[in-house]
Amino acid sequence: MKKIDDENSKQRILNAAVKLFAQNGYDATSIRQICKEADANICMISYFGGGKKELYNGIIEDLQIRQTEYAKTFIDFNRNPETLDKKSQIDLLMNIMDKFIAFFYSENISKDLIVFLLKAQMNEDFVINTPTYLYLRKLVGTIFNLAENDRETIFKTLFIISQVNSPRIMRGFSLSLLGQDDFVQEDIKIIKANVKLYINALIKEAGIV
Repeated sequence: MKKIDDENSKQRILNAAVKLFAQNGYDATSIRQICKEADANICMISYFGGGKKELYNGIIEDLQIRQTEYAKTFIDFNRNPETLDKKSQIDLLMNIMDKFIAFFYSENISKDLIVFLLKAQMNEDFVINTPTYLYLRKLVGTIFNLAENDRETIFKTLFIISQVNSPRIMRGFSLSLLGQDDFVQEDIKIIKANVKLYINALIKEAGIV
């Protein structure tokens, strides 16, 4: 029973921290405010990993872990994309994008978490080095016959990812115009189709068959 209670308390604290960091920013958010929002004892913060900085980093780490575990269900990280033929590489990229969209537009990613991540990425020390991102960058580089650390590979990967998340980030250009609070399956289907359209345009432009 204690383990379940601890997990519930941890999740409440994480949810409260995401909400307050998103609304107020890191500096304007205190541990006391987080505990009040989470209805948790302040000593639980240190029990779950330390102070405010550790909690902030823990939110990012928690998301990365969940994303990686999800990605393992459709990506073989041990298989070098260079061993695949070009069609299989492209098919794999399309499948990864479909799965990413399903993840990003599910309850896994709250509105508060999106705002939190946008603010976190403004920090100079914020670096994306998850297995999923690194594999995606390698795959994109392989498809376009570029090194994974090539400047063009980095930007191609960035722009492909931006096609996935821009509708959620730019709510004023999507949900507000639709008069909706959230995305429905029809919206997600359109987003998937447009991401594939964008990737196919890049492939066609590069002269890749």
